[in-house]
Amino acid sequence: MAAALNDNTLLGIYLNDHLAGAVGGGELARRLAGAEREWAGGEVLQRLASEVAEDRAALLDMMTALDVPVRHYKTWAAWAVEKVSRLKLNGRLVVRSPLSRVVELEAMRLGVEGKSAGWRTLRVRAETDSRLDSTRLDELIGRARRQIDQLERLRVRAAAEAFGGEVEPVEIVHGTEGDQNP
Repeated sequence: MAAALNDNTLLGIYLNDHLAGAVGGGELARRLAGAEREWAGGEVLQRLASEVAEDRAALLDMMTALDVPVRHYKTWAAWAVEKVSRLKLNGRLVVRSPLSRVVELEAMRLGVEGKSAGWRTLRVRAETDSRLDSTRLDELIGRARRQIDQLERLRVRAAAEAFGGEVEPVEIVHGTEGDQNP
């Protein structure tokens, strides 16, 4: 019984940490999509921001299915950290710097990598826990892979624009949640 309690306690901590990341990532995604509406990757960022919000809702659904309570202090802290992160020095005081775009795309990509790892962890648990939908997790894993690829393409473009280099056209990949390939 102690092992089961420990597993559930650890799972609750793990999922709440991922939820906090999802809150911070969602705030960043919305802000970046809004700030970069006119940029070549603006349309992709708008869609990614919507998907990040959907993914957060999927995580909340899984936490509910697993009887894991939300630890609001973690989500509030993540929200506050994202707001404070906006104060970073980027070489400009009044207008948005191209460096901001690069750094924020890198942060988003890292966040999606973490989200993907979380989905894969839950996918392993789904093999022995019928409360988790393995098909849904497979869809979320595939979508995270596509998001990572899209964010990397946008990051490379932003870096080329900021630091010099060949600028590739932005490829808009329209996929469904079940896509396994970018």
